[in-house]
Amino acid sequence: MTKEKSRKPLTRGETEVMNILWESTKGMTVREIVDRYPEPQPALTTIGTFLRILEAKAYVEHRRIAGTGRTFVYSPTLSREKYLNQVLGEVRDSFFGRSAKKFCSYFIQHEDLSDEDLSEILELINSNR
Repeated sequence: MTKEKSRKPLTRGETEVMNILWESTKGMTVREIVDRYPEPQPALTTIGTFLRILEAKAYVEHRRIAGTGRTFVYSPTLSREKYLNQVLGEVRDSFFGRSAKKFCSYFIQHEDLSDEDLSEILELINSNR
């Protein structure tokens, strides 16, 4: 299996934009993205800037809507799952010596997990054997 090209990590603001795009089943215009934000909504120019940065980082691509002049639709170039795999893989490799066992152990020991949570985790482990 070839390793996916590693992209620069997302900032908090970029992640907010990407989460909106990932939740959509189709591409979105800047206006549609802004409309998904709670009040106070960011300026159109702010979201436009984030989208240009995300495109430079290869997280999104755009296409012009025919007959609209300068209206563009933005779409993610990778899924939330692929990005999450990249980020968590980097954390695992950097902080846990590439050990999935150490990675999982850390969260089990440092999170306040209920008995139900632990049961579900055990079921996941057993179903993946």
